[in-house]
Amino acid sequence: MSVSTAQSTGSREALSAYGKKTIKQGSKSFALASLLFGREMQADAQMLYAWCRYCDDVIDGQSMGEDAPDADMTAAERQRRLDRLREKTRRSLNGERVGEPAFDAFAEVAARHQLPERYPFDLLAGFALDAEEARFETLDDTLRYCYGVAGVVGIMMAILMGVDRDDEETLDRACDLGLAFQITNICRDIYDDARAGRIYVPAVMLAAEGVADEPSAILDDQNKESVWRVAVSLLDIADDYYFSASAGVRRLPPRAAAAVAAARNIYRDIGRRIREGGPEVWRARVAVPGPRKTMLALSGLVTGAPAAIFLKSLKTPPRGGLWRRQSM
Repeated sequence: MSVSTAQSTGSREALSAYGKKTIKQGSKSFALASLLFGREMQADAQMLYAWCRYCDDVIDGQSMGEDAPDADMTAAERQRRLDRLREKTRRSLNGERVGEPAFDAFAEVAARHQLPERYPFDLLAGFALDAEEARFETLDDTLRYCYGVAGVVGIMMAILMGVDRDDEETLDRACDLGLAFQITNICRDIYDDARAGRIYVPAVMLAAEGVADEPSAILDDQNKESVWRVAVSLLDIADDYYFSASAGVRRLPPRAAAAVAAARNIYRDIGRRIREGGPEVWRARVAVPGPRKTMLALSGLVTGAPAAIFLKSLKTPPRGGLWRRQSM
C-alpha cells in the first residue's frame, strides 16, 4: 500500500473514535480518568493507549487485556509478532499510514507531538521480555520490565500532556507512576499470570517467603498466605513510586493533573483492596466498584488541578533511592 493511499484510510476524527472505543473496552479506570482531559488531549491519550493496548494484546494473545495470556503461544510465535510490531511502528514513526487503526492512530500522535522514537521502542523491548519468557530474579529485574511495559507509557503520556521532552525531572515522575501502576498490575494478576506460566514477582521475594519460583508453587493452596505477603511487600514498594509520582503531578497542566491524580487514586485503591482482602482476595478479579471509581476520580479532580495551579513552582522532593530509568 502506498503512503498516499494509506493516509486516506483514517481521518483524525475516525482514529480518535477508535482510540475512545479501545480505552473504554480495555481500561474502564483510564477511560474514566481521561474524561478530565481537554478534547484534543483526550483524543491523543486515547489513541496512544490504543496502540499500546494493541501491541500488548498481540504479544500476549489477549483481547483488550481482559482474558488470561495465551499459555499455548510459543516463544517463536511471540518473537514473530514482535518483529511485525517493530516494523509497523518504525513505519508509523516515519509518517507512514499502514492502514491499521492502531498504527495509524500512533502515527498521528507521534507526528503531532514529535515523540522521540526511543520511547515506543523501549515499550516494544519491554514486550520482548515476554516474548523471550524472561525470568525475574531480583527486584531490579522486575522494575526494568515495569519500565518497559508501563513506565515508558507514563513518559509518552506526559509528553502528550505538554511536558517538555527534555524535562527529565518531570518525566522521571511520570515514569514512577507507570512503575507503580505495573507493580499493582503484577499483584492483581499474580494468579492469572501463573496459570499462563508467567511470574513477574522477583524470585528473591518469593524465596524469602519459602515459595519456589515456579507457577505451580504460586498456585499451590498451601502457599496462598505466603504469596499474599509477597504481594503486600510489592505494594509497599509501589507506594514509594506513587508518592514520588504525586510530587510530579503539579508540573502538569491543570486538567491533565486532575486526570493523572484520578488514575493514581483508582489504581492505588486496587492495592488497598488486595491488602485488606487477605489471601482469599484473588477468588474473584480484584477491581474497584464503579461508584467508588467515580468518587476517587472526583477526589483527583479536586486535588490534582489546584496543585497544578498553586504549587507548580515548588521544587519537587528528591526521588532518593528509587530505581532509575534507562533505555532498554
